[in-house]
Amino acid sequence: MGSVTSAASLTVRPATPEERVDVLSVLDAAMLETDAGALADRIAADSVLVAVAEERVLGAVEVREEPPGGHIEAVAVRRNRRGQGIGTRLLQRAYERWQPLSATFDLAVAPFYEKQGFDVRQVLPERGHGVKR
Repeated sequence: MGSVTSAASLTVRPATPEERVDVLSVLDAAMLETDAGALADRIAADSVLVAVAEERVLGAVEVREEPPGGHIEAVAVRRNRRGQGIGTRLLQRAYERWQPLSATFDLAVAPFYEKQGFDVRQVLPERGHGVKR
């Protein structure tokens, strides 16, 4: 298992174009479908946030702007860094920037979104949708 990252050493900030491959790697490892072209555009628009420690991308959240808020397209944390609050920090920063913030996700991760304050409902047999206002 990877080393535990302290909250003080973790920075959440907009991704840079040079981090596009790292972001794709994190999202791909979580088996999330990602449009590389759309991701590059969102990075250029500061709509992708990364969690970084010791100059390494540990997690990312990709947001599609939907004025006045945004919709989470993908959020992922490196497998060996899960359970350390990194996903929570990513969603907190996303919510600071985009309100309301919505997401559509597998029902298996609904408890994570509920814990972050999203109002979650089932929309398909195995899919959920949540909004944090």
